[in-house]
Amino acid sequence: MNMHNAKITHLFHSGYAVETAEHFLIFDYYQPIPGKNDGITKGIITGDYLKTKKNILVFASHNHGDHFDPIILDWAKDNPAITYILSSDILVNTKQLNCHVMSAYEEINVGQVTIKAFGSTDQGISFLLQVDGLSIFHAGDLNWWHWSGESLKEQASAKLNFEAEMEKIIAQAIKIDIAFFPIDRRMEEFYSIGAEYFADKIKPKLLVPMHFGTDFAATQAFAKKAKNLLINTVEISHNGQEIFF
Repeated sequence: MNMHNAKITHLFHSGYAVETAEHFLIFDYYQPIPGKNDGITKGIITGDYLKTKKNILVFASHNHGDHFDPIILDWAKDNPAITYILSSDILVNTKQLNCHVMSAYEEINVGQVTIKAFGSTDQGISFLLQVDGLSIFHAGDLNWWHWSGESLKEQASAKLNFEAEMEKIIAQAIKIDIAFFPIDRRMEEFYSIGAEYFADKIKPKLLVPMHFGTDFAATQAFAKKAKNLLINTVEISHNGQEIFF
């Protein structure tokens, strides 16, 4: 990328596109109400748009509907060179696709891209990539899911499960450039504790919020908190927003 190492585009919810020097990456694409004539400037990706892209890798971290949209499989009709990296809990017919199915703690190489899967505290996996000189992490549903309606025992278990998974990532001692991590105000005042923990332990150069649906104000609230915590983040205001790293 000219003058930048990557161009990041917010698609929707946990969906992001990342264009690096030689690759086009798409993570957890999901569009509940795609407009017929909308394009990537509105967060919509189509197979027609991908015809002009090279070295496309499409990731889906798990089978939840807000992280895996089956429409992504249709993109291969327009660009058969697309490579898919799917969590093993996504049960689809991949015979006609260039596809890798991954479980937690597996590692693969796709061309010049190294992909390692870590676990989740919900469903599926999270991804750590080494691509074009960048280290990129997408958490999927890995988070410290602290729900006020759960019992103290359940809350304590959620904390322990998150910390245990984080220890596996910390043990890799890899410096992460860009991390996509959940910010979810359904957890009320605990909406960002997972992201704060991740940032404190991993110290990514940029932490990009996700998993907030249409609650863009959540990213604004987190950005204010992040200033005091010395976390480099970004406010997301609309689908299709571009962020340059």
